[in-house]
Amino acid sequence: MSDTNGTPALSDAVQQLQERGVDLDRLAEAYAGMDEAAVAKSYGALARAGRPSRPYEPPPSDGDFFDIDGLITEEQRQKMAELRRFMETEVEPVINDHWLRDSTPREVLIPGFRKLDLLTPIYGEDLTSREPNGSVMEGLLTMEIARVDVSTATFFGVHSGLAMQSLLVCGSEEQKAEWLPAMRNWDKIGAFGLTEPNVGSAISRGVQTTARREGDEWGLNGQKKWIGNATFADLVVIWARDEADDQVKGFIVRAQENPGYSVEKIRGKVALRAVENGLITLTDCRVPESDRLQNANSFRDVAEVLKLTRAGVAWQAVGCAMGAYERSQRYATTRGQFGKPIASYQLIQDKLVHMLGNVTALQTMCLRLSQLQDEGRMTDAQASLAKVYTAARCRDVVTLARDLHGGNGILLENHVARYFCDTEAIYSYEGTNEINSLIVGREVTGLGAFV
Repeated sequence: MSDTNGTPALSDAVQQLQERGVDLDRLAEAYAGMDEAAVAKSYGALARAGRPSRPYEPPPSDGDFFDIDGLITEEQRQKMAELRRFMETEVEPVINDHWLRDSTPREVLIPGFRKLDLLTPIYGEDLTSREPNGSVMEGLLTMEIARVDVSTATFFGVHSGLAMQSLLVCGSEEQKAEWLPAMRNWDKIGAFGLTEPNVGSAISRGVQTTARREGDEWGLNGQKKWIGNATFADLVVIWARDEADDQVKGFIVRAQENPGYSVEKIRGKVALRAVENGLITLTDCRVPESDRLQNANSFRDVAEVLKLTRAGVAWQAVGCAMGAYERSQRYATTRGQFGKPIASYQLIQDKLVHMLGNVTALQTMCLRLSQLQDEGRMTDAQASLAKVYTAARCRDVVTLARDLHGGNGILLENHVARYFCDTEAIYSYEGTNEINSLIVGREVTGLGAFV
């Protein structure tokens, strides 16, 4: 079909409009009354309506908005990438099942961490002290682990932080030589027993587990609670009060071969369910003098270990927040409602921006904290401030993540429910946020407000 001017497309369009019942005279009259801008706007709308739309392609999910990667070494980036692949391909597929069953996926984690050789970049080959950038490396690895699962990061931190650091700071050369190489290779798993059933925040003044020396042996009596890895650890560092001088001392308890040591898995948790926390009972637990930590003579030595590992918990909060943000960004850009991705709505974008702002602040704070730690300049108050701030802001991020997912946010399959629950443990361990606030408050005011 063709019109007198030889424009078949126009004639086809006129015919289609007539077939649809459009009054062409009225349409022409409406256009005649428009100014040029209105006609152009109308024409543009018609052109867009007739143009095939391109499929929406969401941007990649990236929680490193300020390029923290640009501040670290190529070796650190490579190790993080290897760990990320392992966590996403080996741990993520099984972690929800283990979380439900109150079990640590040791059959996956131990050989995987051994193959990745995660601890040599932190402690070096000779195991005499941390590597020059060991604290930064430990923090980055902790972040990558917690980005997928906080329980796994806790398993990692208890073994490589609390237990190994106790030996490194307080152990004799003989004790270091016996245990640290095997622990670095994940052949022996460590735990750290300080908190007690009746003493949490006040542990510095109230260790109730006792130690009595009898010849070349010590007898330990008491209980320890919330001890991660305790149900399967090969060695547990137990802190007990010496009845002779009333000072806190450390002991290596060979858990798998000591009849005076028993442990019951704590059940009914709603956070860190893939961490096997134990209630340890010590009943005339016999420990040779050679297994007493030779350089642990008071609670000040315990506090030194805790200061050095508190930064690791802050990094856990960073990773948890980062994982919650990245999952939320992916969900928002792929979940459709009312015909378009929910990420196109203002309220959702506002949530994502606040989450990303918190994540970025936490990353930069913890990176600087670990740099200070590697330089030997990190203070108790700095470590405590990082713990307070990261735990609180992580709470904000996971709350927004759960909210953004709507009803799907309470399903484990979307992972944010696990982040939401696990953050409550981050907020409470390695010193509650309230106790850590008082440490910082004492530093900035010169006044202690603990009692």
